[in-house]
Amino acid sequence: MKCLIAIAVVLLACPGCSSKTAVVSADGMSAAASEPGIVVIRADSPMLKQIKCEVVGVADLPTDEVIAPGKIEANPNRVSKVVLPVTGRITSVLIKTGDTVRKDQPLLTIQSPDADAAMSTFLSARAAVTQTRAALLKAQSDFDRSSDLFEHNAVAKKDVLSNESALAQARAALDQAQASQEQARRRLSVLGLAPGDFKQDVVLRAPLAGKVLELSVVPGEFRNDANASLMTIADLSTVWVTSQVPESYIRFVQAGERVAITLVAYPGETFEGRVSRIADTVDPQTRTIKVQSDLENRTGRFRPEMFGSIHHVESTAKMAVVPAAAVVQSGNRTVVFVEQAPGRFEERSVAVGKRAGTLIRVVSGVKPGETIVVDGGMLLQGLIRRT
Repeated sequence: MKCLIAIAVVLLACPGCSSKTAVVSADGMSAAASEPGIVVIRADSPMLKQIKCEVVGVADLPTDEVIAPGKIEANPNRVSKVVLPVTGRITSVLIKTGDTVRKDQPLLTIQSPDADAAMSTFLSARAAVTQTRAALLKAQSDFDRSSDLFEHNAVAKKDVLSNESALAQARAALDQAQASQEQARRRLSVLGLAPGDFKQDVVLRAPLAGKVLELSVVPGEFRNDANASLMTIADLSTVWVTSQVPESYIRFVQAGERVAITLVAYPGETFEGRVSRIADTVDPQTRTIKVQSDLENRTGRFRPEMFGSIHHVESTAKMAVVPAAAVVQSGNRTVVFVEQAPGRFEERSVAVGKRAGTLIRVVSGVKPGETIVVDGGMLLQGLIRRT
């Protein structure tokens, strides 16, 4: 009877079993002990193999950071809307949408009456040069003869002066004819035509190296609008990442500095760009400012309209960090489990900051160098709740 009374007294003295140590035996069952927030797992328990621990580390993390959504755009300074140099019938189209073209590569050929007109103008100008050159030779000969006769008193002075005036006019006419011929030759050069041959097709060539993004012409069409775009060629070796930075953070971003870029298409990868332009005005609807960054695209991985974000770090500081998997939510508390000794773990409340990739900043609760559970925290929390 005295033994039963003693056991009852012990039980009355320990009313809060949930605040006591969870002791796990070899068969995986837990039982209450005397220390609150402590889990002890025996060395022969299979549960111990499910627990993974790491040391709390220190990392350089940003203290002032700008993260803004953005998307990839073709650099408008490297985009060409190709138009016809002359009106006429399209005889052939030598490329298709998606092709990569070189600078000056033939794109299409055009049969145009303007090309024949340009050739006719050149031939007429060349004939005029020949004619005026012959007239100049005659005027020079007349002037020389009259000058010789005047020296021998065979002609009057006025005849010499008349021939001298005719010579000056012939020289001016030749200069004018040569200028007209050069203008006609340059017109042929612009059209890519060889002088002297009619019935040549005009070849339209690529104004820059790049990729054909749009094509709106087929062979056989007659085009009489020289201002209408036939195709769009873009040099995508460098693209823009355009983002909208909130007005309150624009002070952290400067033209020419480097930013980190992440894209939805390539999770886990970070790319480096350089801020090339910051807009001069604020969007009155969103209170954001457009920031454009250059991104190298030699491999062609980045395509216009891809979505992502830019990351700009103003300053960094050394902070204690733990893996995100180590943090466990326990009601309204955030806790981690600290390994005090092999098989002995303490539940400890922590204050955490922003997440940085797979790591979480720890403001208080644990210190660098302490060993914490990074895999199996939910298991330990379940053991505490069962006791």
